[in-house]
Amino acid sequence: MRNIISWVLIGVVSAAAAGCGAGNRPAEIAPGAPSPETLERAARADSVRRHYTRADVDFMTGMIHHHAQALEMSGMARTHGASAAIRTLAERIINGQRDEIALMQQWLRDRGEPVPDPDAGGSGRPMHAHHADGMAGMLTDEQLARLDAARAEEWDRLFLIYMIQHHQGAITMVERLFATYGAGQGDETFKIASDIGADQASEIDRMQRMLEEMMFGTGGGA
Repeated sequence: MRNIISWVLIGVVSAAAAGCGAGNRPAEIAPGAPSPETLERAARADSVRRHYTRADVDFMTGMIHHHAQALEMSGMARTHGASAAIRTLAERIINGQRDEIALMQQWLRDRGEPVPDPDAGGSGRPMHAHHADGMAGMLTDEQLARLDAARAEEWDRLFLIYMIQHHQGAITMVERLFATYGAGQGDETFKIASDIGADQASEIDRMQRMLEEMMFGTGGGA
C-alpha cells in the first residue's frame, strides 16, 4: 500500500508539472505506475480503513431489516387490490429501498462485518421479523396480519397509515445515529444515512397528502 501511495503522490506532482509547462498536453504516466483502476481500489480500501463505530454497523444492519419489512408491505400492493396511485407509490418504495439495502450490504461487506440477507429468515418468517423488537416504526405481527387481510380501499388506507409510521421510525433511527457520539462521521456513512432520512421525509409528506385526499377529499396525489 505504501508503494501505491507513493505512486499517487508522484502522479499528482507529475500532473501539476505537466499542467504548468505543457499547456493542455495530457500528462505522461510513468513506466510501471499502477493503473487508474488499481489506484481507485487503493483509495477505496483507504476509505474503508477510516474510523467507524459499532453504532454505524448496528445502524446499517438494523436499517436493512427495517427496509425489508417495507418491501414486504409494498409487495402486497400487487395482490391486494391497491389503487393505481398506491401501486405506483409502492413500486417507488420497493425500487428505492432495494437500492439502499444493496448500498448498506456493500458498506458492511467492505468492512468485513456480517452482511444480513433480509430474505433468509428461516423458521417460516422473514428475517426482519426476528429483529423487530425495539426497532422504531416496525409493524407488529398483528398490524401486518391486519394489512394482509385488507383489500382495495381499506388496504390503501391501512398501507398509508402503517407506512407513515414505518418511515417515521426510519427517521428516528437516523436521528439516533447522528446523536450517538462519534457515529455517522464517515463520508459514506453520513451520505447513506442522510439520504435515507431525506427520502423517508419526502415520502411521508407524499403519503400524508394522499391519505388526506382519501379520507377528506383534500390534498394531492402521488
